[in-house]
Amino acid sequence: MTAFAEWENFYVIVGSSAGALIGLQFVVIALIAEMPTARADAQAGDAFSTPSVVHFGVVLLLSAVVSAPWYGIGAVALLWGLVGFSGIVYAVVVARRMRVQTAYRPVFEDWLFHALLPFAAYAMLAGSAFAAYSHARPALFIVGAAALLLLFVGIHNAWDAVTYYVFVRRRGQREAERNR
Repeated sequence: MTAFAEWENFYVIVGSSAGALIGLQFVVIALIAEMPTARADAQAGDAFSTPSVVHFGVVLLLSAVVSAPWYGIGAVALLWGLVGFSGIVYAVVVARRMRVQTAYRPVFEDWLFHALLPFAAYAMLAGSAFAAYSHARPALFIVGAAALLLLFVGIHNAWDAVTYYVFVRRRGQREAERNR
């Protein structure tokens, strides 16, 4: 289908970026793995760190799905619609995890980037699946926008987590060691 062919370069760039960022996320996690953690920190990781890897993975998956040689839009729209609905459920789960974890009190920016924007991106995917049958070209733009939104949300959230661990947690750990 020529509509998909026009998106090939876009998804090569976005998908490879997501794949590289997944790898970078694992490197960062390995570097901070030696820091002592409490149960509350693990809950916070489920709410704040894990979703970044999930969002990057979804972008990589979308890039692969949309770049595959489909004969029509029906099957691929169904797939990205399922990803969208699954993502909506996951965004709700993440919001719940944010609310119940005790290691950190989320502020508006956290709710925006960890719950609201991912929910919006996944809702865009789900909605565009329905629109794809009658408006294929606009639906593909919505899928592209959702993929970019998830990529940028993942970048923001990964950076936010790293800076928190480096500047807040590590500083607190050093101060505690000096006070001993």
